[in-house]
Amino acid sequence: MPRIALVTCRPGPGVAVDEDLPELVAAVRAAGAEALAVAWDDPDADWASFDLAVIRSTWDYSWRPAEFLAWAGKCGSLTRLANPAEVVRWNADKRYLGELAAAGVPTVPTRYVAPGETPELPREDEYVVKPTSGAGARFAARYTPDGHDTAVRQIARMHAEGFTAMVQPYVRSIDAAGERALQFFGGRLLHASRKGAVLAPGTAYDAEKVAHPGLTVWEPTEAEIATAERALAAVPGGEELLYARVDLVDGDDGRPCVMELELVEPNLFLSLHPGSVAGVVAGILERAGG
Repeated sequence: MPRIALVTCRPGPGVAVDEDLPELVAAVRAAGAEALAVAWDDPDADWASFDLAVIRSTWDYSWRPAEFLAWAGKCGSLTRLANPAEVVRWNADKRYLGELAAAGVPTVPTRYVAPGETPELPREDEYVVKPTSGAGARFAARYTPDGHDTAVRQIARMHAEGFTAMVQPYVRSIDAAGERALQFFGGRLLHASRKGAVLAPGTAYDAEKVAHPGLTVWEPTEAEIATAERALAAVPGGEELLYARVDLVDGDDGRPCVMELELVEPNLFLSLHPGSVAGVVAGILERAGG
C-alpha cells in the first residue's frame, strides 16, 4: 500500500481553502493507498516516510518563496516529489515567460523591472503590473496611462520587499473571452475551464481579489490544446511533470497565447469537473508506484 502525502498549507488570513482536498484524499484512500493531507511547513512531517508527496494547495508559498523552495529541495531529496523541485523552482519565478517566448511559444509580451532598475511604463495603453513571484493576483493591478505615478509607487513597494516587477499590456480580449485554463494530469489533457477578468480598473494592487471569477466548464479548441502542449514541451524537465495548468488568452491576432504556466500548486477545479477525480487518482497512484 503506497503512502502518499497531498501537500497543502495551514489555514490563515488571506489563504484560500482547498475545497477539493478532502474529496481527493478520500478518493486516493478508496483506491487502495494511504493518503494524508500534510502542510508543507509542518515541522513534524516525516517526508521520508511517504512514497510520494504531491503538491496540491500550498497557496501561501508566494509569501515565503525562499522558505518554500528550500522545503521543496529538502522534500525532493527524501521522497519522490511531484512536481519535482527543479520544475517548482523554475516555475515559481514568472521570468520563465521570457524563456518560453525565446523558445517560440506564444506568450503575453512581458518586461521585467528588477530592484534598482527604473521602470519604463506605457504612456498610451492599459497595462498590468505584478510581481514575478505571486499567486492569485496578489500584488497585481491594472493601470491606464494616467495611473503612472501610482504604478511607480507600487513597483517601488515591491522592490522594497525584494520582488522583481513584471509589466504586461492589458489583454483586452480577457474582458470578452476571459482566460482559458487547460489542465493536464499524467501527461494527458484532463479538462478545461474558463474564467472572467480578475483585474478590474481602479482596484488597488494590495486589495484582495477573486482569483477565478465566473469559472465555467470550457471545451478547448485545437489551437488552444496545441499552444498548451507547445508550452509544456518547452519546460526544462517537463517530462517529469505530473500536473500542469496552462492559462491562455487571445492575443491581438486572435490566436491563443500563454498568460501563465502553473506547475507549482494549481487549483484543479475538481468541484467543477467531478468526472476528473478518477483520472487524477489514477495519475497519482501510477506515479507512486513507478
